Amino acid sequence: MPLNIPTVPLKMQTYPETEMHQRARDFFELMSARHSTRDFADKAVPHEVIQACLETAGRAPSGANQQPWHFVAVTDPDIKHQIRLAAEEEERAFYAGRASDEWLAALAPLGTDEDKSFIDRAGCLIVIFAQSYGLKDDGGKEKHYYVQESVGIATGFLITALHNAGLACLTHTPSPMGFLAELLNRPKNERAYINLVVGYPAEDAEIPTHALQKKRLEEFVSFV
Repeated sequence: MPLNIPTVPLKMQTYPETEMHQRARDFFELMSARHSTRDFADKAVPHEVIQACLETAGRAPSGANQQPWHFVAVTDPDIKHQIRLAAEEEERAFYAGRASDEWLAALAPLGTDEDKSFIDRAGCLIVIFAQSYGLKDDGGKEKHYYVQESVGIATGFLITALHNAGLACLTHTPSPMGFLAELLNRPKNERAYINLVVGYPAEDAEIPTHALQKKRLEEFVSFV
């Protein structure tokens, strides 16, 4: 590395090309079975599993390595219920007029509505906050760079880790989400990014047929 900065050796496992291909295909098969669901079992999730998945999320790359995120894992039934009630209040306003007809038409094949009872049933909520700026020890502000991109990547790491561990999840994004910061007592420099609903899928869990309609590789990839 040409820059005059402290460094350590990169420790990364590489593989023969045939094994690379097999590992890539195996991982694709694993992730192709990942779908969002609203059908969760009323069952606690292991704390150690959630912690390990959050540690994975914390390894995501970020702008200037500032890691502008905070994750709040909620398992307390009372707090989950408060979040459900606040979310349903916002969702009723959304479906009753806040959303455009075009937006509602796009959601129609997914069968979503203002009922968020899955928040009560799922074993854990992981509320992901994006930090628009950092807080220095002296109380000053530290500018953060590429916040949305960084938090989005970390969220992807987390969703992948949860699926790999055998837990289902749903990306829940009520609009607006200010109530999450209030209920969870987060500081002013944090804005709720996603309420990730996590748990065991119910035995009779279903997904909308529309969710199986994925673009073909040639529709979303170009090789140059």
